Amino acid sequence: MRLRTAVWRQRVTLVQILATAGIYYGSAQLGLLQEIVRGQVTPLWPPTGIALTALLLFGVRMWPGIALGAFLVNVSLGPSLLVVLAIVAGNTVGPVLSYRLLGRVGFHKELDRLRDALALVVLGALTGMLVSSTAGSGVLVLSGALPASGFWPTWAVWWTGDAMGVLVITPVLLLLSTARWPLTSRVPLLRWAEAVLLVGCTFTVTVLAVSSSMNLLFLVSPCLMWAAFRFERAGAAPCALLVSTVAIVAAAQGSGPFALHDLFTNMVTLQAFNGITALTALLLAAVITERRNTQRQILQVVVQLSEAVTQLDSQPSADQWPPPRRRKSGDDDG
Repeated sequence: MRLRTAVWRQRVTLVQILATAGIYYGSAQLGLLQEIVRGQVTPLWPPTGIALTALLLFGVRMWPGIALGAFLVNVSLGPSLLVVLAIVAGNTVGPVLSYRLLGRVGFHKELDRLRDALALVVLGALTGMLVSSTAGSGVLVLSGALPASGFWPTWAVWWTGDAMGVLVITPVLLLLSTARWPLTSRVPLLRWAEAVLLVGCTFTVTVLAVSSSMNLLFLVSPCLMWAAFRFERAGAAPCALLVSTVAIVAAAQGSGPFALHDLFTNMVTLQAFNGITALTALLLAAVITERRNTQRQILQVVVQLSEAVTQLDSQPSADQWPPPRRRKSGDDDG
């Protein structure tokens, strides 16, 4: 029986690894549609978010799936096999490092505390992704595929793209991993209408902001605050992904505030906007969730104390005088 269980677990793990590699590869193909530098560096690299999510959900044993997916993506892009292997190593070690760092600080996948959101930003995105960007940019320079003067621009785009993949993709995937389809009868109709209205307003405002020749990107902030206050992470994470996606498409097409500017200016504007969008949504939603959880805990404690006081009042006190008269067995009821 134990042997069958072990074999079954190995098969499940193998399926999870292959699924991770397949999803990694598919998301990379989507990310490469908006490549900026040398055909493989993009402002948003979804595979990093998928890789970190797989590690958070299934453990470090998912690293072969990350490595396999990274190899399949880069084998047709790298100038040589050694360069490809170096890039694959960086793309694998980066998410694993982020996973280890998050584990050290007691990260909650529910992102229900402000410290969890800060840990995902600082440790998961900004710190862990230093490995992949440095390894990838460095090996491209050493191999001659990239001039030395292009190291820092490539490194900056690589690092911010990987970090944005964590900040934008990971919260959505963690949300989906714990989501349960709500019964329509349990969710008020007005709640559904508000959710649809929120998505529609967020998309409309973002499209208008990136279509105008004036810089109106700040108009998106009220929609993010609406999503965080009313729907917490369930609204903030998808809205942040929607806003970032629309902005990236606009930057790639050179429309709106991204028109008539050079590549460097557009990249700074885009990554600053995406970073502020993700941080606003993620941190604000975490603060709201933590506050509401604290309120629920306080209410539970108050209810428990109230019940305890009620039970104490219903019991006779040892200091009561005169003591209550005990009934003798011979006394009649009359």
